[in-house]
Parts: sequence; structure tokens; C-alpha cells
Amino acid sequence: MHFKLTLAFACACALVVALTGAATLKAETTPDPPEETQPETTAPFVGQWQLQRQIDKYRHETWRWQRLMGRPLTRNLANPPPAPEDKIAVWQRVATKTRHRAFNPPHKHQWLCIHHYEGAWMANTGNGYYGGLQMDLGFQRRYAPGLLSRKGTADHWTPLEQMWAAERAHRSGRGFYPWPNTARYCGLI
Repeated sequence: MHFKLTLAFACACALVVALTGAATLKAETTPDPPEETQPETTAPFVGQWQLQRQIDKYRHETWRWQRLMGRPLTRNLANPPPAPEDKIAVWQRVATKTRHRAFNPPHKHQWLCIHHYEGAWMANTGNGYYGGLQMDLGFQRRYAPGLLSRKGTADHWTPLEQMWAAERAHRSGRGFYPWPNTARYCGLI
């Protein structure tokens, strides 16, 4: 019985050695697959729709700020670069510059001074005037009709939106006269 077990163990060891040798021999003699079926190690392919989504993200951000400022929308780049990645970079720069302009209205310090004497940005005092610059409904309809229809009265607008509505009134020739008393306190008239 002992002899049979030794013989079985020896056969099993021989079989393992033979299979290992055959696998090594096959690995050494198997040719490499053709060049075109090699796995690619470059960056993953970015589809056209993904590039367009990135461009659209910056275009829409640009348009948001241009609408706030009451400026015409930039629909297309003047001299678009040929590569989509370069277009993305240009639109990103345009969006950044437009955001910077929007956050800095031309008379920002003057509007902040008027606000200091008028009221809280989210104030509805019940006297027919709304927001931090105390704008009446006629003023809001004329200089920010989109905001009025979308968000309601000026007490629901951001301070930046209120300042840009006032800036549109200023540019139309009204100056700081819609705020006669507070403009005087600020030395504006």
C-alpha cells in the first residue's frame, strides 16, 4: 500500500512538472498579437458631445452675466480657434472676464452708499419701495422687467441684480436722481 501511494505521488509530481513546462513552452512560442489589437495606453477618447457640453457650460455662464448687465449676448467667438480644446479655453476666459465685470458695476461704491441710507437688501417696508435701493414697481418694470417677472419684487433679488437695475437707470440718463435725498447724503447730486 505504501508503494502505491509513493507511485501515485510521483506521478502527480511528474504531471505538475510537465504541465508547467508545457505552459512555459507555449508562452515562449506564442507570437505577439498584431499591432492594431494591442491595448491602447493613450488618454481615453473624449466625444464631440462632451466637448460641446464644456463649451456650452461656459457660454451659458457668459450669457447669464451678460443678461444681468443688460448687454447683448455673445453667441459666437469672433475668431474661434480650430481645436475644440482651445475653444473651451477661450470660452472659459470670456466667462471669467464677464463674471468679473458683472461683479463690479461701474458705480458700485455709489450704489453701496445709497443702500447704506435706504434699507436692507431684502427689505419690503410696505411703503411701495423694495430692496436695498428702495425701488418702486414702475422703476422695476422699466429697468429690470425680466427679474420682476422671474423673481418678483426687488426684495427677492440679489444685491448685484439690484445694483445692475439701478445702473441701467443711471445709463438711461436718470443718474442718481431717483434717490434724491440719499444721493445728496452721498455727495452724488
